[in-house]
Amino acid sequence: MRQSAAPFLFTGTMLAAAGYGATFLFSTYYRAHGGSDVDTGLTLGAAMVGTFTGVPLVGWLSGRIDAARMSAIASAAVALGFLLLAFAGGSGLGLPLVSGFLVGLGWGMFYIGAPMALSERVTDADRGFWFTRFGAFQMAGIGGGPVILNLVLTQAGLSVETTFMLVGAACLAASVLLWSFGSMAPGAPRTVALRPWVRDIGAIARSASIRPILMVALGACVFSGLLTFQSSLVEGTAATASTFFGVYAITVVAARLLLARFLATLPQTQLAAALLTSMCLGVAAMFGIGIHPAFQILSAILTGIGYGLVYSVIQTWAVNNTVPRYRHAALTWFAMSYFVGIFGFPAMGGWVLVHFGRNVFLAIMLVAALAELAIAASIGGRLNVSKSETRRARS
Repeated sequence: MRQSAAPFLFTGTMLAAAGYGATFLFSTYYRAHGGSDVDTGLTLGAAMVGTFTGVPLVGWLSGRIDAARMSAIASAAVALGFLLLAFAGGSGLGLPLVSGFLVGLGWGMFYIGAPMALSERVTDADRGFWFTRFGAFQMAGIGGGPVILNLVLTQAGLSVETTFMLVGAACLAASVLLWSFGSMAPGAPRTVALRPWVRDIGAIARSASIRPILMVALGACVFSGLLTFQSSLVEGTAATASTFFGVYAITVVAARLLLARFLATLPQTQLAAALLTSMCLGVAAMFGIGIHPAFQILSAILTGIGYGLVYSVIQTWAVNNTVPRYRHAALTWFAMSYFVGIFGFPAMGGWVLVHFGRNVFLAIMLVAALAELAIAASIGGRLNVSKSETRRARS
């Protein structure tokens, strides 16, 4: 990949990811209009429907249309969703649900399209390194976006609606940058065939890729639960939601940028188990939020190190442990699984939080984190087997 094109991809990724990060303000949006976390969950449920539309579109059309171009279109869809939400003004759930669908549609297309565009332009040996760098900028937007937007809300005194207009403008800028990236770094030649990723699930299920595909859904439950409902989790305590967002984002970005090369040299299964243990401890630390706000900071650091670093590891597993002909399908199923957790869990979690309280909600997330750790611990030498199968398939 041309080095000169990388800043366009990374900057566009950061701005587009800030659009997803702004979904963590949905709870604030509905509270400002007399709603509750149930309304937040419904809107995120509509976003999940959108992702289940957007991800398959990219999976099918990636053979015909450059994934970088589809990522640019995706960012424009996210922008439209936030602009509609800004003008809805909390009037009922009709327009907000449409907005949620558009945000989910765009984020789903971007989430699979951007790494697919990158994957097509790098070698197997460099994929883990580039995915880690890509993930750092993505997390800078996801975690840093809410921090900046919270400052806009509290310090500048702007309304949530005006803030969402700024998010829309940022996503439109991301669309231009991603389109430019596609022009500066041409990808693989396009074909006229649709990519039948759905029917490839049989081959993927028989490979080692199925485990990281299951793992990403469980990790996404933890990630979305902690960030989407952080405002509700700290309610009645001395902690603030923006502190978690800021500490989490700084931890993930610094760790990914500074440790990318080093982490690639470590035994990956042992590394994943250690990182997932850190994530479990991060969830457990949130039980102490009512005792002292330091537990929130501890949770953000542990979760940032754990989930923030393990994600790139399992994403690389999902691609490299699949024979080349199935890699686009593996990335598509990986994204679908991710969105089951990222949008599906909040749709259920909001109801749990309202009716059963913080501790039950955190306990469910801890079970999800432990389940992901158990899958990682069960992998053992299976990845090496998959790699040898991949080599045989290539020969």
